[in-house]
Amino acid sequence: MIIVIKPNSTQAEINHVLERIRELGFKPHLSQGEHRTIIGVIGDENKLQAEPLAAIAGVEQVLPIMKPYKLASREFAKKDTVVIVGKVKIGGGSLAMIAGPCAVEGRDILDDIAGKVKQAGANILRGGAFKPRTSPYSFQGLGEEGLKILRDVGQKHEMPVVTEVMDPRQIPLVERYADMFQIGARNMQNFDLLKEVGQTKKPVLLKRGMSATVKDLLMSAEYVLSEGNPNLVLCERGVRTFEDSTRNMLDMSAVPNVQGLSHLPIIVDPSHATGRPDLIPAMAYAAVAAGADGVHIEVHSCPEKALSDGPQALLPSRYAEVMERMRKLAEVMGKTF
Repeated sequence: MIIVIKPNSTQAEINHVLERIRELGFKPHLSQGEHRTIIGVIGDENKLQAEPLAAIAGVEQVLPIMKPYKLASREFAKKDTVVIVGKVKIGGGSLAMIAGPCAVEGRDILDDIAGKVKQAGANILRGGAFKPRTSPYSFQGLGEEGLKILRDVGQKHEMPVVTEVMDPRQIPLVERYADMFQIGARNMQNFDLLKEVGQTKKPVLLKRGMSATVKDLLMSAEYVLSEGNPNLVLCERGVRTFEDSTRNMLDMSAVPNVQGLSHLPIIVDPSHATGRPDLIPAMAYAAVAAGADGVHIEVHSCPEKALSDGPQALLPSRYAEVMERMRKLAEVMGKTF
């Protein structure tokens, strides 16, 4: 349910509405924009309908939200949400160009990659310190040492950094070094993890699960938002189908679909979606053309020696070519990075 506050209401009247909602046993979420103030009410709407909320001083209108994802819905916020990571804006016409290796392997190699992707136009550096691998015998990441390297290299090249957090127990550690949490596809429905990152104010990049519907993705987003963290970016990275010539099937329709259903920004990861460097450029261009709020691409200076997902990484020189074309395409779409 959404409560629309009258334009000239006082802060005391707004506080009274919030207090009344809490008295009824529900959770209010205040959103104060430049021109309008609205309050999202989380709870059983059937119980609220009997309450004369519209009679409270300062209330202009009470509107039900029928979708199960209340705070993530377009009804809750007509204006697109813009998430700020460091000095980088994501959404509202500003594109997040996230690039870097799958895993942090060492300081020198990450420094080399970061310098090259930054020169090409990337504005956020990525790299995994904790790696969820299919095999327990595969490289699992450098842990805290990897986080330190990622932070130091990011600061050197003046790029905010994003890295994956896999467990609620890792949140304080990752929060200390990273500018943005990444929730990977395998953890999209790890609800305890979602609630914990929701209790921070750190921006969150939430990837769509391999078998998740768009509704599933938005319901997972709701867990983060309902804990008080509005700084959430969604990521389409492909879903599992019967097609086996690519790693996953990139659902490009998810971009305009999500944008019609939700106010949250959404980016596209063609690296994990296709698993093939020859397909990444075309899918990156398609993502910008579809209206995505950014593109996430894995880049490695020597893919054949990469400790994780080398076969799907672009060489820095190829990434620079792709970025040049995406910059031109972004101009056509009225967006910048």
